[in-house]
Amino acid sequence: MISPKALLFTVLLFLVFLCSQAQQEPQYTQYNYNTMTVNPGYTGSRGHLTILSLYRNQWTGIEGAPTTITFGIESPVGLFDGVGLSILHDELGPSQETYIDGNYAHHLILNRNGDRLALGLKAGIKFLSLDWSKGRYREPEAAFNENINSELLPSLGAGLFYYTNRFYLGASTPNILTGKHYDAIAESEASDKIHLYFIGGYVLDLNPDLKFKPSLFVQNVVGGAVSIDVSTNFLLYETLNLGVNYRLEDSLSALLGFRISTQIDMGYAYDYSINDLNNYNKGTHEIFFRYQLISKSKKLKSPRFF
Repeated sequence: MISPKALLFTVLLFLVFLCSQAQQEPQYTQYNYNTMTVNPGYTGSRGHLTILSLYRNQWTGIEGAPTTITFGIESPVGLFDGVGLSILHDELGPSQETYIDGNYAHHLILNRNGDRLALGLKAGIKFLSLDWSKGRYREPEAAFNENINSELLPSLGAGLFYYTNRFYLGASTPNILTGKHYDAIAESEASDKIHLYFIGGYVLDLNPDLKFKPSLFVQNVVGGAVSIDVSTNFLLYETLNLGVNYRLEDSLSALLGFRISTQIDMGYAYDYSINDLNNYNKGTHEIFFRYQLISKSKKLKSPRFF
């Protein structure tokens, strides 16, 4: 006879499975700040050396739920190129995955207005570790599976990113090489699937002190599910950002951001599950910090708001 605890654990695991079908790759709510991580074509587009770090604690209250940390540094090189480094660490149950990628983008000027199309590439390595001593399992035999200590796998991604001072549109894939990841349902390794990302946004002046910033982020797992994020943000006095994000049939999020100076931005997002998983978690927390080094020779003439 199945015990109540075992039954509850099975239900939780099934719900996590339903909500993570489009999430072999880590998920972000503040994607319009963490853009280089999802699209290498963004690299160098801000025109200044930029450092960004993001932390995400997903589905708090569920043991073994995903936690993600990202770090990125990028800079323009000359007039038409950008280079960057991104590091991503993701934990889910007994698995740990760390990506270290170098990013490069070439920016083509399309017209006299300065509209640009960037072609980006990212390449690096992925460290996969599995420690079966962590967590509880439906099948006790899973705890005796062989551990994996930092198996190295190559990664290769690409992206297109079109942007003006007010509008952006991009398409990318973070990794076209199918390696391995941890499957929470099978409680074993599984082959990766290719992800396709589509991102877009616009900045509209409602009045001199208020800007409206709608944006869209679509994640498609080839042969799998589609995740759609729609965000609306309002920027007051070019300082305070207030917004909401809706992830289709998954969550509703509150967004709060501060532009402390022309060099420093900080933000926080809280995700509230609107599916059955809401009964078993206390929400998702995500914070980011961005620093932009603006030299005297490259004075900030027109601030970028994405």
